[in-house]
Amino acid sequence: MARFWLCAGCTVFFLAFLILHSRFSGSSVLREFIFQISWRSEEILYKLDVGWPKHSEYFTGATFCVAVDSLNGLLYIAQRGDNIQKVLVFTEDGYFLRAWNYTVDTPHGMFAASTLYEQSIWITDVGNGSFGHTIKKYSSLGDLVQVLGTPGKKGTGLNPLQFDNPAELYVEDTGDIYIVDGDGGLNNRLIKLSQDFLMLWLHGENGTGPAKFNIPHSVTVDSSGRVWVADRGNKRIQVFDKDTGVWLGAWNNCFTEEGPSSVRFTPDGKYLIVAQLNLSRLLFVAAPPVGSIGYCSVISSIQLADQVLPHLLDVSGKTGAIYVAEIGAKQVQKYVPLKS
Repeated sequence: MARFWLCAGCTVFFLAFLILHSRFSGSSVLREFIFQISWRSEEILYKLDVGWPKHSEYFTGATFCVAVDSLNGLLYIAQRGDNIQKVLVFTEDGYFLRAWNYTVDTPHGMFAASTLYEQSIWITDVGNGSFGHTIKKYSSLGDLVQVLGTPGKKGTGLNPLQFDNPAELYVEDTGDIYIVDGDGGLNNRLIKLSQDFLMLWLHGENGTGPAKFNIPHSVTVDSSGRVWVADRGNKRIQVFDKDTGVWLGAWNNCFTEEGPSSVRFTPDGKYLIVAQLNLSRLLFVAAPPVGSIGYCSVISSIQLADQVLPHLLDVSGKTGAIYVAEIGAKQVQKYVPLKS
């Protein structure tokens, strides 16, 4: 059945024409048109906070990732460059607090695990230097607590854990860890580890079929127990059951132009926020109900300036604010939800 996309003014004139035509000719065109027309209107959900941050001069490198500690109202930003501080710490209001540069080579992804019992920062490191190809856990002050992988050595083994360009991770409050390993390296896999770093399940193979990947770049978990992976090279999002690892489905209809580079949910779970790097665009996609992945449906979007290049993003669990790490613009921008 044909579908029509019409501006409001065009539709008024077209409907008037159809009404007159049907009145004098007895045609059923109007009835068919009413049932075939498809309306599409985007909601405006977020706006740019132009006053954030208070001190942008601390951005001195390419900002690749950002992590929100919602419990303490803190923001961690990792940037790349020579002779610079690799990790910057801001308040969510935009005030600079401190910086550190310990055992970080080439940061790619970050996650802030913040509970009443523990506050920690996880960083994936894709560098070829002495700290690269690892996933590192730090205290909130930058003290190194745990290293997964062999620093400076890439590989494909899991016992002991071995990574090649690990892209990002997501840590649940239970301590379970989800890792996408393969930002252009040998590996294309999704791994779930227990809080004791034991492997619970794994999907790991390059390919285009279900549960196969081509540059898995970002991972998140929703409140319904589903794991969402930005399968960037395959231009799709894949979904898995977090307990069993069973493949639940995939979305590709929203990503014909470019694959997703980052995925995070809004605090209310209504929308999945997706960044598209080279298109410099953010998409707000309706989250599907439990038991049905269905098709991707874009509710809203934000078009950034050319060459801004949004790489990875994170969302405040308290305020719903979105923080976007932009490697082209070499900055982080904040978007705040509009009040209904």
